[in-house]
Amino acid sequence: MAEVFLGQALATSIIKVALGRLASPEVIDYFKRRKLDDELLRKLKVMLLSAESVLIDAEEKQFTNPAVKNWLDELKDVVYVADDLLDEIATEALRSKSEAEFQTRTRKVWRFVSTSVNSFDKKIQSKLKNILSILQIIIEQKNVHNLKEVAGGVPLPPRQLTTSCPEEYGVYGRDIDKEEIFKKLQLDNANGDEICVVPIVGMGGVGKTTLARLVYNDNRVKENFDLKAWVCVSDTFDSFRIAKTIFEELSLPNCDIHSLNLLQIRIRESLKGKRFLLVLDDVWNESYIAWDEFLTMFRCEAKEIKIIITTRSEIVASIVHPISIHHLMQLSEEECWLLFAKHAFKNGKLSENSDIEQIGREIVRKCKGLPLAAKALGGMLQSKQDLRGWNHILESDIWDLPEGESSILPALRLSYNYLPSHLKRCFTYCSIFPKDYEFSKEELVLLWMAEDLLLKPKGNESMEEIGEQYFNELISRSFFQRSNNDEPCFIMHDLFNDLAKFIFGEFCFRLEIDNSCEITKKCVICHIFQLNLMSLRNLRCLMKPRIYEPSWD
Repeated sequence: MAEVFLGQALATSIIKVALGRLASPEVIDYFKRRKLDDELLRKLKVMLLSAESVLIDAEEKQFTNPAVKNWLDELKDVVYVADDLLDEIATEALRSKSEAEFQTRTRKVWRFVSTSVNSFDKKIQSKLKNILSILQIIIEQKNVHNLKEVAGGVPLPPRQLTTSCPEEYGVYGRDIDKEEIFKKLQLDNANGDEICVVPIVGMGGVGKTTLARLVYNDNRVKENFDLKAWVCVSDTFDSFRIAKTIFEELSLPNCDIHSLNLLQIRIRESLKGKRFLLVLDDVWNESYIAWDEFLTMFRCEAKEIKIIITTRSEIVASIVHPISIHHLMQLSEEECWLLFAKHAFKNGKLSENSDIEQIGREIVRKCKGLPLAAKALGGMLQSKQDLRGWNHILESDIWDLPEGESSILPALRLSYNYLPSHLKRCFTYCSIFPKDYEFSKEELVLLWMAEDLLLKPKGNESMEEIGEQYFNELISRSFFQRSNNDEPCFIMHDLFNDLAKFIFGEFCFRLEIDNSCEITKKCVICHIFQLNLMSLRNLRCLMKPRIYEPSWD
């Protein structure tokens, strides 16, 4: 089960590594000692910085624009070649320094060394010029793709706000979860300034909002609460917008108050002596201070205040001091099939064509219990009641489907966008795993260490401790899940696995799956290892061929 993995696949990481090598004393000193044209190094640095300035925009646009993805792949390709060349220069610098210490042995040997070094110098300059010419062409294309400099992190795509309106086509497989939420709400008989908070935590597309709607629209809420409000928080935890929405839902008319202080006073007055249920849907903010300040408006002598939060982050769930966290899991295959059929067949009636039903059940297996995937694919197939159309969806990778036709890609991509760059590297590295592959925390941390994916510790922490922190953060964001087996192992949901593979593109090759495919030159540049030897404690680069002819030649 051999895997080929090309280091850090994020273009930002690749360029940072190359810039680091450019600034290394070995490379700089070698050019000075050999009196080589160091203007080539300066040009390479300028070009890399120019490419780096638009990478945030490019890495976002690659999901919807294949041309930009190709541009990124070509950029990664040439930067890898440049980095490999710089590595060879540094190695040669150390070798020539070592041999120079023995130059007094014989004049004959020194002549051989001098001739060898001069030949190497000419070869290096020639290759560097070739890299610069290709890099220049690629960088000029950034204007063709309308790539812009973006500061302050990855721009998140516009998102549709959620509402409390019931699901039009009904809900499957969430009755037990709904009852669990009500039990958790009843666990705490808080009154006065005490607040009961129940977070619903799960991966993107698993149905957190759907479950919150089920609870919000249940008759028991009408019977047990005087007031209720629904707020879609989304990207930014905007206290003023949230307070304004709450006040409008409590008092009905449009709110023309522009002071957060006055809004909170009015809300406190409205809630005094009342029983109030609040749903905060899609919360991302992990600041305890922001949450604590938000709660001040609810310390208002209300009779009872209950808050339901939906989030993808365990960190968010922990900072709100929950009475109990509800982890929402995927649907069973049969529940997923019923949901899929409701959307795929007109009026929910199964097709009389048994072949179509069989293909549909195979498509549902690809959804791996994710309701959003079942709904999206079912909706796409409703107008395609022929075997050819259904087979096309079955055989297609979900990431190849047009984004306008499927909400799966943006839903999971959003989780990826929110990751810090160091976690993005570690997540996309996991594209090397086959689907349903079980791995332990210790094994994966060792692999990250071997590939130099972890940031250097600033204090007394060990690299293992840093890796464990990364692992726990990815778990908290639902990128990894505990295996159903008794072993302390973890797996990735198939769609997250597909997402990681999509991001790597040509830079990741799975021999056990793609053994009929041609291994691209991009893949051959890199590291090879056996997954069944993951317990190796000193896993390092086992093979690193030198390839200096970029793929566009």
